[in-house]
Amino acid sequence: MDTLLQDVRFALRGFAKNRAFTLAALLSLTLGIGVNTAVFSVANAVLLRPLPYPGADRLVILWNRSPGLNITQDWFSTAQYFDIKNGNSSFDQVAIAIGANYNLTGFQEPERIGAIRVSSNLLPMFGTKAALGRLFTTQDDSPGRSGSAILTYGAWARRYGSDVHAIGKSMVLNGRPFEIVGVLPPNFALPREVLPTLYGASEPDLFLPLPFDTAAVHLRTHEDYNIVATLKRGATHQSAQAEMDIITARLRREHAEVYPPNGGLTFGVVPLFEQVIGDVRQPLVILLAAVSLVLLIACSNVANLLLSRATGRKQEILVRSAIGATSARLLRQLLTESLLLALGGGALGVLLAQGIVQGVRALGPGSIPRLNNVDIDVRVLLFTLFLSLCAGVVFGLAPALRLARFDLREGLQSAGRGMAGSGSLWGRRNHLRRFLVVFEAALSVMLLIAAGLLIRSFEKVQSVPAGFDARNILTLGLTMSGHKYDKRAAVQLGYQLLWDELDRLPGVSAAGGVSALPLSELFSWGPITVEGRVPAPGENFINADQRIVAGRYFQAMRIPLLKGRLFSKQDIDGAPPVVVIDDNMARQLWPNEDPIGKRIRYGGINDKFPWQTIVGVVARVKQYALDSDSRIAFYTPHAQQPLRAMTVVIKAGVSPAALTTSVKQAIARLDPDLPIFEVRTMLNRVDESLARRRFSTWLLGLFAALALMLSAIGMYGVMAYLVNQSAKEIGIRMALGATQVNIARMVLRAGFGLAVFGAVLGIAGAATLTRFMRNLLFGVQPMDPMIFLTVPVMLAVIAIAATYFPARRAWRIEPMAALRSE
Repeated sequence: MDTLLQDVRFALRGFAKNRAFTLAALLSLTLGIGVNTAVFSVANAVLLRPLPYPGADRLVILWNRSPGLNITQDWFSTAQYFDIKNGNSSFDQVAIAIGANYNLTGFQEPERIGAIRVSSNLLPMFGTKAALGRLFTTQDDSPGRSGSAILTYGAWARRYGSDVHAIGKSMVLNGRPFEIVGVLPPNFALPREVLPTLYGASEPDLFLPLPFDTAAVHLRTHEDYNIVATLKRGATHQSAQAEMDIITARLRREHAEVYPPNGGLTFGVVPLFEQVIGDVRQPLVILLAAVSLVLLIACSNVANLLLSRATGRKQEILVRSAIGATSARLLRQLLTESLLLALGGGALGVLLAQGIVQGVRALGPGSIPRLNNVDIDVRVLLFTLFLSLCAGVVFGLAPALRLARFDLREGLQSAGRGMAGSGSLWGRRNHLRRFLVVFEAALSVMLLIAAGLLIRSFEKVQSVPAGFDARNILTLGLTMSGHKYDKRAAVQLGYQLLWDELDRLPGVSAAGGVSALPLSELFSWGPITVEGRVPAPGENFINADQRIVAGRYFQAMRIPLLKGRLFSKQDIDGAPPVVVIDDNMARQLWPNEDPIGKRIRYGGINDKFPWQTIVGVVARVKQYALDSDSRIAFYTPHAQQPLRAMTVVIKAGVSPAALTTSVKQAIARLDPDLPIFEVRTMLNRVDESLARRRFSTWLLGLFAALALMLSAIGMYGVMAYLVNQSAKEIGIRMALGATQVNIARMVLRAGFGLAVFGAVLGIAGAATLTRFMRNLLFGVQPMDPMIFLTVPVMLAVIAIAATYFPARRAWRIEPMAALRSE
């Protein structure tokens, strides 16, 4: 222990005497370890930390899939719920839920509040208990009972001031009273990333019961429900999946009119943890790989610094060897110094990681699951400690071994040797330094190519035609609920009065509404039948997106009319049903015909819904994301199919944010009990749809820039060292007639050669690495020639810049002064 303390004191004194070296080494390590700690903390929270529910490893979520109809993830009908509940042997419990939004009234201002309606066994499945009151019981599942409600802790504190007497009070939802029977604990939540309901808020404020009558067992329409199950002990999601395959095979046989053979109905069983993680695993793994490369570059830089410092310490090692220090003793001293540097860099790296984590949480998109849980916990600190120790060994071992093995006799003889040894620009002793520079350059090229591909993909996505113009558009949610809107005519009249009121507002050029706004979480699809079309074998219907529009929605969104007409005031309830289709449907169903005047209807070939005549064709709209294709789609007029809930769209001639107050006032004049929610600009929605892709691109680009900076610093340091050590060689060359241009060319060629070699290795590594990024790219190939050519050129420019100053120092060397110094 005394010897170790002596080594530590000696190392600290050495660091204090060489402050420039110490600061440079600590800066490199702080950057390398800091970004690794920050990204690992994100991976720890998202990928490694278990879900905060007891027995979460046994929880699974089910999905309704029909790949033949282009349905990869759909919700369930009530009949399918009972099919699974009564026909399985793999689950202990099967629960059902559906999201909903309600107008909460009775307070000073109406509020739109998100809820989840659940069977009584769902909350206990997630291991929660009531903090106040009770949870739902099986009696709450019975139809005809008065409404009950359970508040989340946040809603209870916000709306009722944490009043314990709130239990038993009544709250009015959509004009109907519900009794508050319980409050959930403060640490319990079921966000949409855990329970991805079709409707409702991302963070629901209350839970309501979900009673079913006897007809629900047979109802196979309205596939709007989530199903969650708990695996039995010994069962796996694979065995449960096999059982679901048996159930769906039976359903395809018994209900072929609902589940046609070409649809390929199946129920997918997904572990809840995998559901929450979604598709973020691959981007996080790539980011972890990227920051690992940054750390390797930082370690290479520090190793080069140590090698340069080692040259100046040969006299010290020579003296210590002469008085009896063994190689093992010297090696321990040198490794102690390396580990101290690494631990110092690790400590500073944790502080840097704290700042990065705060920035990630502030700037990271809400679509990344569990991002709010990212923090520096014990696991992250242990990771940082392990990383620091490994880094200390990695960058300190080679210099330590070289010095520890320094031969006493060789040291005594080297004073009289010429330039052929370690002082030569291309001397054998400098191979390791040059290798480290090549290594850094190669890693930088790999990161820059990966970042370049993501940047090009992001640019491609941004340039995708969305089918609408998002500029100067204000959007908001509105639901006409309550007894006054029980009848269709009241809903139709209410919205028509709203459009008239909005059109009169100063600065409004067009106002309308839609049931499913593009790039929102709202969507609707279903079966349609085309008149006169001969179905393919096994086909009962075609699947298509349906959107209900009102007012001047197409004009507000600037969705171009390509053929025919839009809806008019004559397209009302009782008039012949009409539809407008998108050009995608027109191309697929009538590739060589004019679709105007053709007819479609809801349902399969045996359904008896009325035929709807196509009166117009509009441009295809990117409904789900800019980087994915939407289904064929058709629009129906709100006047013929009125909905209570709509997304209001307002085209403004001024900044849309300036309209918010006047729009709220206009709605309040129509009905003061109607709350509005989700007030956002359309540009904001477009921006949010790109958030995850932008986040990954931004982080990887930042790490690539950091790697390039460290690589340039490393190249500058090595070339400056080599020029300094080769002063005698350069002096002799100049004495023999070499010009300043010759010397500069020699030094620049040396640095440029290292960069070229590193670029070649980096391109080879990137060709392998980018294959794993294929799923993250859009409109760009993993071997994109533009990126693979641009990045090496960029590195060459950086290499020339980094080598220029050592080259300038070299051509300014005075030959006689250099020879006298030797």
